[in-house]
Amino acid sequence: MDPAAPVSSQPLPTAQLDSATPQITATTADGAADGVAPLTKSALKKLEKEKALAAKKALKQAANAGKKPAQAAEGVKKEKKEKAKKEDAQPEESPYVEVPEGHKKDLSNPMAAGYNPTDVERDWYSWWRQHQFFVPAVPSSSPSEYSHFDPEPNFLPRDEKGEAQLDWDAIDPKKTFVIPAPPPNVTGSLHIGHALAFGLQDTLIRWHRMRGYTTLFVPGYDHAGISTQSVVEKRLAKLEGLSRHDLGREKFLERCMAWKEEYQSRITNQICRLGVSCDWDRVAFTMNPQLSKAVAETFVRLHDDGIIYRANRLVNWCVAMNTTLSNLEVDQKVITGRTLLSVPGYDPKDKVEFGVITSFAYPLEGSDEKIVIATTRPETLLGDTAIAVHPDDERYKHLHGKFAIHPFLGRRIPIITDAIAVDKEFGTGAVKMTPAHDPNDYEVGMRHKLEFINILNDDGTLNANAGPEFEGLKRFHARKKVIEEMKKKGLYVGDAENPMSIPVCAKSGDVIESVMKPQWWVSCKTLAAKAIEARPGSSRFLPPRRTKAGELKIKPAQSEGDWYRWLEGIQDWCISRQLWWGHRAPAYFVKIEGQEQQDRLSGEYWVT
Repeated sequence: MDPAAPVSSQPLPTAQLDSATPQITATTADGAADGVAPLTKSALKKLEKEKALAAKKALKQAANAGKKPAQAAEGVKKEKKEKAKKEDAQPEESPYVEVPEGHKKDLSNPMAAGYNPTDVERDWYSWWRQHQFFVPAVPSSSPSEYSHFDPEPNFLPRDEKGEAQLDWDAIDPKKTFVIPAPPPNVTGSLHIGHALAFGLQDTLIRWHRMRGYTTLFVPGYDHAGISTQSVVEKRLAKLEGLSRHDLGREKFLERCMAWKEEYQSRITNQICRLGVSCDWDRVAFTMNPQLSKAVAETFVRLHDDGIIYRANRLVNWCVAMNTTLSNLEVDQKVITGRTLLSVPGYDPKDKVEFGVITSFAYPLEGSDEKIVIATTRPETLLGDTAIAVHPDDERYKHLHGKFAIHPFLGRRIPIITDAIAVDKEFGTGAVKMTPAHDPNDYEVGMRHKLEFINILNDDGTLNANAGPEFEGLKRFHARKKVIEEMKKKGLYVGDAENPMSIPVCAKSGDVIESVMKPQWWVSCKTLAAKAIEARPGSSRFLPPRRTKAGELKIKPAQSEGDWYRWLEGIQDWCISRQLWWGHRAPAYFVKIEGQEQQDRLSGEYWVT
């Protein structure tokens, strides 16, 4: 042991280093050896380090022990004075010199010791914009080492409105590079994904600009119809306790526009701070008059070509927002069994039960026999127009072509056979059909020409088709009442837990209802067929870049199968929404004087 180290009062084991071999011998106080173990290089280094630290500590303790308290305090004061003196001797950092808006930074001033990105990048960006470095220009025929622009850049001219007057003779189409920025939604701030996308796009723009191309990066903003309206409505309800209907259409649109201005300004500032080289004289907003006119013209042209059409079909209906939704705006909430969930429009304490399949019996016409069906949505029983069984199911062959009687409305329910919709091994093998409120039942209804009975109002209450006993009830209150009344009639069989997925609105969180509504649709199958066909040709809206003709290549090659499966299985797209914020469809229903009955579902009386 090092003589300078403190001595323990207890006889502790000691470690002795063998100088001949890298090993350590452990001995006790009486000197008896416990054993010899080989010492690794790392262990040897660690031991030497510990030994040095112990010696240093012992020396310091011995030095402090010999000093008087007053001397020790004096030593501390001396150290502090020396430290302060050293700090005072450091040169004072030069303050950042503010640069006037649009002026170039004076590089002759002393440079600050630290980099201040906020001030430096703001001032450089301001100078870039002032000198129109982001505006498309005809490049120099002999670009310099530092810039492809001439000393007096030949920027593309603009008229008094600031719109560019393109001189196509001065521009080489092969040396032109343009990116219209995918417009971010005006519903919040940019996130890291936006920063990555803008960074990649601006890299391409700047690279082409340096190569001598006429470049243009067009900034833009998306009005984001359903997203913006949803956010503004929630804010209105939370802060003022009002709905859009309380304000009226015009006042509500003013609120939406104010929101848009606030968040567009915020997003613009973020893009500028990223240093993105956009031409800010060409800012686009999807609801600007010019773009709104282009949307209307495109709608009319596509309608004239038969690509946009009107039809009464099953749609995703959000009761909370009172609008149709596309499949992309619907999330699937998966539950594994009996679950109580809060639903918008209901008291938070009034939770709705999901994940349960309930069985009922339908009485058969002219017989004491009953047929048992099961459903996860008992309220839709009020819109049933058929019961389907498998044609090969022996249990029901004697019922083919017979009728059941609706337990509440008394209407005759035909018993049909369908091998596509019915799995005879699942449940009772009998399936209730509500074509107006279920996608699978809708297909069965189309195949068998069933009656489509809509039982829901737009606000989620039941209408007159549900019968006087249920009319006016909220949909999930009607669910409870249907079960109660079926129990009273002796037609309730039972229920069981059932894993299921619930369609939920991505914006409001409301449970989506499948409802029959006349809407405007895009014939996607027509467009998909043109995208994959091998024969040459073109249309106004789709250039002849056919996949099978080899004009459009899918990379990586293994994704080509997914491309074809997606296009060949594509469904028509519902493009109409019942919103106030957004583009209005330029379509009008013509009422003819003297004609009392005009079918609004038919396209005969609609003009665009």
